[in-house]
Amino acid sequence: MKWIHQQPGWPQFHWDAAALGNALAQVRYQQGHLLGRMQALGFELRQEASLNTLTNDVVTSSAIEGDTLDREEVRSSIARKLGLEIGGALPASRHVEGIVEVMLDATQSCQQPLSEERLCAWHCALFPTGFSGMYPIVVGAWRPLSAGPMQVVSGAYGRERVHFEAPEANRLPAEMAAFLQWFGEDDGIDPVLKAGLAHFWFVTLHPFEDGNGRIARAIADMALTRADASPQRFYSMSAQIEAERKAYYNQLERQQRGSLDVTPWLGWFLECLGRALGSAETALESVLHKARVWGCANRYRINERQRLVLNRMLDDFQGYMNNAKYATIAKCSGDTALRDIRSLLEWGLFIQNAGGGRSTSYRLAMAKELGEETR
Repeated sequence: MKWIHQQPGWPQFHWDAAALGNALAQVRYQQGHLLGRMQALGFELRQEASLNTLTNDVVTSSAIEGDTLDREEVRSSIARKLGLEIGGALPASRHVEGIVEVMLDATQSCQQPLSEERLCAWHCALFPTGFSGMYPIVVGAWRPLSAGPMQVVSGAYGRERVHFEAPEANRLPAEMAAFLQWFGEDDGIDPVLKAGLAHFWFVTLHPFEDGNGRIARAIADMALTRADASPQRFYSMSAQIEAERKAYYNQLERQQRGSLDVTPWLGWFLECLGRALGSAETALESVLHKARVWGCANRYRINERQRLVLNRMLDDFQGYMNNAKYATIAKCSGDTALRDIRSLLEWGLFIQNAGGGRSTSYRLAMAKELGEETR
């Protein structure tokens, strides 16, 4: 059989603009709506939302390739490189630092030209030791002839299934030159469609021995950042792809076995992006809730213990608050905890749950219970 890169006319992709029109318009509307809501937030909350999104991007893009990263280590590395102050910052390994550097370079410097030198620098950052796992690879250069044919294979030994075979290594200099020229052109293609095309084209060429998926997603994020006209990231395409990993690989394989009509791939890409934007809207509700809680809290003279407990409950707290938990978190006596809780109840920040006595517990007030929305 012929792979897509063996088809006559490669890489002259084409697609049905009318068939994609509604999905593209919906995605563009979602982008504008999300970015508009984010602009209504204060600077610090926008920074926090962007930090969370970038962290998700790095962690999930690596997870797609089977590489598990420590979320807090990634978050600390991003915050440090962006000059953000966060509590409990952790030192990051060189491996994490490299992956973070690639993502930040792609998004924070999205308007800078994409070149062979830049891609090779990304590859060096992903593999600082020159090894992929236990195996040495050529780093910072296109896949060499000595690496042999690049195949995506699954199945037990002797019963392998080849899902895809990339172009031969001797084709890569010319193929990558064509790709980079196209990516740098202002050819009138909507940047969202360009993100989907770039992702597919790059991962099909598979120019490096390893790391191609992560770099393809970084390139797509670069194009999406240009589409948003803002380096701040509030939605994560990589997180959505990781959630739909099986469908992602199935769509890639179908298109790589198919024709130069990439309408099916672009249709899936737009639908996946739409779901990523929908997930971001859901996550935004949590950020807005936090903004409203602090907007209410700042009207009162809350103390450091109360601030600490509110922060904990707004972030990763599981279950309800009670007097004993409060005293433990705030490192205070039970009597002091009870006084603090009573103030929080009086101010409307805490709501007491049903029940009493030793089972007395409290939850944070929901947005509608806090009264007027705080902006």
